[in-house]
Formats: sequence, structure tokens, C-alpha cells
Amino acid sequence: MENSKKNIDFEAIEKKYDPQLSFREIGSKLNIVIITLLVSMSVYHFWASGFGLVREVLHRGIHISFVIGLVFFLFSWKRKKNSSFFSFQNVDVIDYIFVFLAVSSALYLPLLPPEILAQRVGNPETIDVFMGSILIVLTLEATRRSVGPTLPLISIIFILFAIFGPYAPGALKHGGTSWLGFVNHIYITNQGVYGIAVGVMAQYVFLFILFGVLATKVGLGKLFIDLSMLIAGKFSGGPAKVAIFSSAFMGTISGSSIANTVTTGSLTIPAMKKVGYPSHFSGAVEAASSTGGQITPPILGAAAFIMVEYLEIPLKDILAAALIPALLHYFGIFIMVHLEAKKLGLRGLRQEEMPNLLKVIKDNWLSLLPLIILVYFILSGRTPDFAAIYGIISCITIGFIKPKDRLTLKDLWNCLASGAKNTLAVGAAAICVGIIVGVVTLTGVGFRLGFVVIQTAGDISNFFSNIWPISFFSFEDLRLFFSLVLIAISCIIMGAGIPTTATYIILVAVAAPALAQLGIEPLVAHFFVFYYGVLADITPPVALAAYAASGIAKSNPFKTGNTAFRLGIAKALVPFVFVYSPSLLLITGEFQTNQLMITLIGTLIGIALIGIAFTGYWFRPLMKYEQIIIGIGSLFFVAPGTGSMIIGLLIVLPILFLQFYKKN
Repeated sequence: MENSKKNIDFEAIEKKYDPQLSFREIGSKLNIVIITLLVSMSVYHFWASGFGLVREVLHRGIHISFVIGLVFFLFSWKRKKNSSFFSFQNVDVIDYIFVFLAVSSALYLPLLPPEILAQRVGNPETIDVFMGSILIVLTLEATRRSVGPTLPLISIIFILFAIFGPYAPGALKHGGTSWLGFVNHIYITNQGVYGIAVGVMAQYVFLFILFGVLATKVGLGKLFIDLSMLIAGKFSGGPAKVAIFSSAFMGTISGSSIANTVTTGSLTIPAMKKVGYPSHFSGAVEAASSTGGQITPPILGAAAFIMVEYLEIPLKDILAAALIPALLHYFGIFIMVHLEAKKLGLRGLRQEEMPNLLKVIKDNWLSLLPLIILVYFILSGRTPDFAAIYGIISCITIGFIKPKDRLTLKDLWNCLASGAKNTLAVGAAAICVGIIVGVVTLTGVGFRLGFVVIQTAGDISNFFSNIWPISFFSFEDLRLFFSLVLIAISCIIMGAGIPTTATYIILVAVAAPALAQLGIEPLVAHFFVFYYGVLADITPPVALAAYAASGIAKSNPFKTGNTAFRLGIAKALVPFVFVYSPSLLLITGEFQTNQLMITLIGTLIGIALIGIAFTGYWFRPLMKYEQIIIGIGSLFFVAPGTGSMIIGLLIVLPILFLQFYKKN
């Protein structure tokens, strides 16, 4: 496994499949300036969040100016085109103009005296509208360059909806607004580009991304991979189980499915292929496992911090709620990987392929301390930025005192630059999402869409209510179920090709109101839309994590994506479980210990049976009809209540006895 990393240019693979890392090559002189700006960005955020006293709107304005300005320096207007004839240091002249306009428009409003700014709300001057228009247009272009066309296109649709509301169909119809009114709401109030999305990015997310870069640099990523090999490497199909554990561990410090896939997959995917796993399956295991990092505490792909702001509950409660669903996701992947290994008769890693335990602990045990410090401060009730600041300080301190691979000043400089660089795409996305959220608050479209969803679900329920055995369920039960299905599908579609944090913010604004109208607790509603938004990373046709894994595995991307979705099927079922049994999230108002235990046991059995059905193997290969019966039985275990579990048991038991009979 040691040589695998040398044969794969995983940075090139990451750039190929993740537009967020498609930086252009710039001239050496300008590169020095850009790196200095990136380091300055990291130092500023560290100071402002940890020790400075900067007005909220000014802090957000400085953050926006850094993000959009640097995006126009580092991302060309077309991914495969570096620069035009009119360029300087490989950066188009027009981009220098865009940088100036972006910085000017982002800082213009925050630099106004607070008393004057208050007077402009609802009564903008011409210069305000001009600056706001520039910032909105440049935000759309910066997001298109760094994230891709999907999110800007969605934003443009929302902008058109805001302006042409009187022409919208049915329940979506509203009074509309003028461009002046639109810019006033999006630019001058705190409901748009200077809203909660940018605030959380500037205050929390930036620091946690920087922490992840520093923690990886001081050896925490390597420690995770080595420990995963020691835990699971020797078992049947060991490298695939290593992928699960290492991706789960990396998820604690990584905010990106693709970065997680490429970092751990560069080692685990070749090892999986070496012991006999098919190429597409090897890539799918890594993709599904790495996507799980987005739902793994303490970072949750940065969405945890948005939840803190929206729900106004402590971060430690969010992390507690996320714990069991994340474990269920990895349990589902583990079951399928184990059964696939048994089915193919695959070996584990040999002793010579395993790392030495004592050497691993000796070389990198200090690297674990920053994560321990981070989690300690979060669990003790400190704010996320406080925990991140001291996590960063501990990373730097330990990096300088480590006996092996000691951090140098040059390494620290590069980490500060890399940390800022890694935030640019998600930062631009957050600003763009501010436009969408602003339209939602301006038009009330979230509640309108919620009404449409519930009405549609009601129509579907009426259609199926007379069909046996669906007729046994009440109309309210059917309407809730079909509403959840419609919202889940919408979340997956909306999440296609958009960063996790941006996806979550959009879904909370658009889809969560529908769940609220159904009487679902806010925490449960937020987790529901978040989980399905993340699922888009392994859902074809836009399964970015799966496509990145296929680049390493040299497999068919679409086949890899389909297999990854199958492996991550638990993530698609668990949200339904915690909607019907909120106790699974531990801190909900409806928490009951007995309900938690029944739900957890049933879900574990159900997920295991789903794994058996999809793999086609239990104690021996299954016939097609046996897979279908077990698949049907598994759904009864996942459904709430002991009665449904008993029905599931009656369905599955005959197949179990048949398995034992044929085996003996």
C-alpha cells in the first residue's frame, strides 16, 4: 500500500472532478502577491474571530472582498482556458477590473457610518443600487467560475421569480418587486449577500477549514489511515474496511467529500483492487465512505455551524444529534463490504502490508491532541470559533515541537495560504446562496412551495388510498410519507454539483418550511433536508465524489456512481427513520429511551438485511426471489413500531431457515 500514492496524481484527479480546485496557472510575480493575500486572509480571520472587535457587517464585507477578489485572480472564465491575448501574468485584464469592482462594491456598504447605513435601508441612493448591482452580478460570475453553473443558474431563476412574481403560476404568484427593491433587500439589508450564510462562513467555517489543513499537515490524516489499517486491515476484504474507517476518521476534520475521497482513496482504492475487488466497487466504497464524512461530527461539512445559527442551539447538541445517523450510514457500508468480500472470497492485508503499531503511535500520537482539544472545547459549551481558534493554536504548537516531520515556518506559510485557497469556492457559493435566501425572505416562496408540496402529496395520497394494502394507512400518514418522498427527491436534485454548505442553506430556506407545515420538529426537518442534499454527491448523474473515485480506480464513472448509491442506501433510509422516530437524534423534544432502543435495533437489523438483499449473499449466494423477499422484509424493520418488526421477522425467517438447511 505504501507505493500506491506514488503512482497516482490525486491532485490532478481532484482538479478534474472538482471545479472548486481548478485554479489557473498564474505568473510567478503575481503568484507571490496572491499567496501573500491568501495568508493575509487567514491571519485576518484568525485575528478577527479570536481576538478582534470588528463590526459584523464590516467583517462580512472584508470576507466577501477577499473571496470574490481572489476568485477572479485564481479562476479563469473558462476552466480549460487560462487567459486571453489581453492578459498580464496569465490573468485577463478584465479580471483585474473585476477584482477592483468586487472589492469596492463589497466594502462600500460596510464602510459607511452605521447611522447613514441605517437611513439607506428602504431608501437606497443611486450609488447604492449601482454598487449592489455590481456585487450581485460579480457574485454570480465568481460562483460560476469556482463552483460551476448550477448554483448561479438557480440564483438567476430566483431573481427572475422575485421580479416577475405576478406572472408566476398558481400558489407561487406574488406581487413582484422592482430592481431597486430587489437590490435594497439583497444588498442593503442583512437578508441577502451580507446575511447568515456569509456570516457563518466568515466566523466559523473558515477557521475549521484552516484547522483541517493544519491538522492534516501535522500528521493527523496519516495517523487516521494507519490506525484504520491496524483496526480493519487483516480482516476479509480488509482494504475496503480500511476505506470505511479512514474516511470516517477523516470526516472529522474534512469538509469536502471529494477531498476526502482523493486523500484516502489514493491508498485504499489500489489496495482494494489488489486483493480482488472490482474497480467500480473499489471506487464506490471510497466514495460512499467519504461522503459519510459530510455527516460525521464535529464538522458535518460545515453545515453544523449553519444549524447552530438557524436553530439557536449549542453546537454540542447538533453533534449529539448527528452521531447515531452517521454510525448507521457507516454500518450499512460495512455490512455490504463484508458480504461482498465473503462472496468473492477476498483476503485481508498481509502482515508485511500493515503499518507497525508502535511506530505509528511514536511518530504521530501528538497529532491527535488538536482534535481532542477542539472536541473538548465544543463539548464544554464554548462557541465554535473559540474551539477552532485553540485547535489551530494547538496544531501550530504541536507541529513545531513534534520530533518527526516538524512544522517549519515555510510549511506554516503554505498551510495558511492553502487554508484560505480551499475556502474560496465554498465562500463564493455562500455569497451566492445569500441571493437565494434573500429572494425567499422577500417573496415568502418557501411557504408557497411547502403548500404546493403538501397539496401534491395529498393528491397522490387520494389516488393510492383506495388501493390494497395501502388503504390500511390513514390519509395523514400517506400525505406525510409522500411529502417526504417529494422533498427528498427535490433535495437530491438541488444538491447536484453544489457544495454541501450551500446545498443545506438553500434546502433549509426552500424545503424545510414544507416539513414545518407537516408538524415536524425543526431539528428533524433540518437534518432531513441536509442528509438528502449530501446524498447528491453519490447520486448519478452528478455524483462528484463517485466520479473522483472512478478516476483513481480507472472504472466506469456511472457504474461507480450507481454502486456508491447502493452502498450508501442507509443514508437514504435513515432520514425517514428519524422523522417517524425522532428519538434517534437523541436531543429532540420527543426523545424516549425505549423508543430509541427499539428504533435503533430495528434499524440496524433492517440495514443489515438491505445489505444482504443488495449484495445477494448471506451464508451463501441468494436466489433472486430470496433477495426480493429479504428486501421487502428489511423495510418492515426500518419502519417504526414493534408490530412492523414482527411482520418483517415473519417474512425473513423462512429464508434464514432455508439458508441454514442448504448450507448444512
